[in-house]
Amino acid sequence: MTDVLTLGETMASFRTAGPLRLGGTAQLSVAGAESTVAIGLARLGHRAAWIGVTGADEPGELVRRSLRAEGVDLTWARIDPDRPTGLILFEPRVGDINRVTYHRAGSAGSALKPSDVAAAFDAVGPPPRLLHVTGITCALGAGPYEAVRTAVERARAVGALVCLDVNHRRRLWSMAEAAAALRPLLASADLVIASDDELGVLTDAADPVAALRAAGVGEVVVKHGASGATSHSDLGTVHRAARRVPVIDTVGAGDAFVAGLLSALLDGLHVAERLDRAVTTGAFAVATRGDWEGLPTRGELTLLDHEPGTAVR
Repeated sequence: MTDVLTLGETMASFRTAGPLRLGGTAQLSVAGAESTVAIGLARLGHRAAWIGVTGADEPGELVRRSLRAEGVDLTWARIDPDRPTGLILFEPRVGDINRVTYHRAGSAGSALKPSDVAAAFDAVGPPPRLLHVTGITCALGAGPYEAVRTAVERARAVGALVCLDVNHRRRLWSMAEAAAALRPLLASADLVIASDDELGVLTDAADPVAALRAAGVGEVVVKHGASGATSHSDLGTVHRAARRVPVIDTVGAGDAFVAGLLSALLDGLHVAERLDRAVTTGAFAVATRGDWEGLPTRGELTLLDHEPGTAVR
């Protein structure tokens, strides 16, 4: 059985040591919101599968090799021989602020289509327990958006929980375009995750959380960045402060938060415990460099309970 099924684009990523225009060294890895969540869940002991498309090229092989090495199931990933794997560039500009540049137009990832998703749900065996989708995949084009819609419809049909993370990327689409695409998905969402500034994508109401709950969303989790996160559900409103750690790299922190939240949900933990795990995995991401490289295993979740500078022996 697959615990979590997710879909999206994973790209080869280059992290430069300084401004890109000055040249210099760069670190090569992979990056993608959905695959970061899948890696985070796999490290925490869950069975996570990723649906996506890569090119028949070396960056695509890097993506596939990295995900396989992290224990992510690629049974339903596909290789497109006619399209290149997308690229993403990260360059530090001021302090911990990074500038991100995408090279994904016409990429293999943008060729994701409903049949890719259908293959996963048509496979022999139990359906996934949870489907995780994001606004990023919906922004990649008509095919990826229909793939998300298909995944949500099929997940509802088999009784899987549906998690929607807004994950709005302004360089991919406008707030109005995102609203038009994501609002129709709300009726099928059991869990919606958004940062404070993303709630306006989902509703125009003065009280967006109340509006989403009234629309049938079972739980709304709002991320407040350095101020932690708040869950709103039938069990009430629960807030957890962020873990205090040195800020090394904030890229990927939101996806790490989601991985921790979904892990605790799969474990059947209460709301407060789910938020505790989510802010903990988010803190691991913030305190280490890279999208997913610093994500914890289950045995490492208590490391941040030690005093700074402690040698754990």
